[in-house]
Amino acid sequence: MRFPVSCEVAYDYLVAPDNRAAWQSSLRGVEDVMGDDGVVGQSWTDVTGVGIKPRMELTDADRPHRWSESGTWGRFKATLTLTFVSVPGASCDVEAAMEVRASGLLRPLGLAAGRLAPHAVRGDLRRAAAILGRD
Repeated sequence: MRFPVSCEVAYDYLVAPDNRAAWQSSLRGVEDVMGDDGVVGQSWTDVTGVGIKPRMELTDADRPHRWSESGTWGRFKATLTLTFVSVPGASCDVEAAMEVRASGLLRPLGLAAGRLAPHAVRGDLRRAAAILGRD
């Protein structure tokens, strides 16, 4: 996904939990943010529109090149990694890799969510790029 800003600006915006509800369609907000933005170990709780509240943690941070987060709720675990590639002309391409897993009887739901999640992430990144393009 092409962002009309530098990788530093895109990275800083996307990694900050307080910005999440503006660009992630499933979120209504975040709670219990602990730690500094962009620092491995930072954690927070996503508050989704359907009432699921996964606990999230930043697991990898290499500004402005890559960050990863992991979220758990019940028997589900999801991992999102964003990679930032500078493009001539002060733009940035953001590439996403997403994995969703579930254990036990919920495993089939995890597989289905894993197939659908990349589509949602692409839509969310489009929204974030549009927001940054207006600023």
